[in-house]
Amino acid sequence: MYQDVVELKAFYESPLGRITARLIRRQITDLWPDMAGIDVMGLGYATPYLDVYRNRAQHVANIMPAAQGVMRWPRHNGNLNKHQDRRDHPYHYNGNLTVLAHEGQLPIRDAAIDRILMVHILEHTEKSRALLREVWRCLAPGGRVIVIVPNRVGFWSRNDHTPFGHGKPFSTLQIRQLLNDNMLTPTRNRTALHLPAFSNRSLLSLMSGLERTGQRWWPHLSGTLILEAEKQIYATGSKIKTRKALRRPRLIGTPVDSKNLPQKPAY
Repeated sequence: MYQDVVELKAFYESPLGRITARLIRRQITDLWPDMAGIDVMGLGYATPYLDVYRNRAQHVANIMPAAQGVMRWPRHNGNLNKHQDRRDHPYHYNGNLTVLAHEGQLPIRDAAIDRILMVHILEHTEKSRALLREVWRCLAPGGRVIVIVPNRVGFWSRNDHTPFGHGKPFSTLQIRQLLNDNMLTPTRNRTALHLPAFSNRSLLSLMSGLERTGQRWWPHLSGTLILEAEKQIYATGSKIKTRKALRRPRLIGTPVDSKNLPQKPAY
């Protein structure tokens, strides 16, 4: 069951949500540092992590599932400083960049997207296979996807006050197997949110200060798993042998054509 988009927005506007977005965004930009001339698409509620690419990538958009709801992004008026933004960043667009769609029918052409970022979607959907097949279809050859899901053994999956405490959590082996089964080869992985989700504001600074320590000493207890995968393309050509039709086996008692029986020699 999806968490409502209004609840997700309220979380990411809170002090805990801002720190959460900053720590996860740090891992995403480490995996995808240079995005000049790249088309980037978010799936789910990925807007808190796409802002960093709006002035770097060629095109940026976010598709939110129908069961989750949709919200305008970016929130500001597109007419403000429009000419200045376009002069400084030729790829920058100030209009609405979100759209509502069914997870199994994405309104994207085949092989049109270079990078896809999936956040708050895979752990909620009941059609993970159809969703990942759509991701494969939309990715360009050599395209990559980053999947962010709750860690099954982490602290955050047991906390209902954060979005990562809802839906189905995964282990690293489970999410890698799911990607492999849908023709997406895992390439690199990261972890984030290595301390519990503190509600006390005085303790929030510990999350940022001890994040690197947690990555080194207890990475298996992280709140989220961040996996990058690449689109698989199977080779075809003349070297691949065509399938040969096998003869149908005959069951006992099946009438046999007398013409195919060996003839007795004539004496």
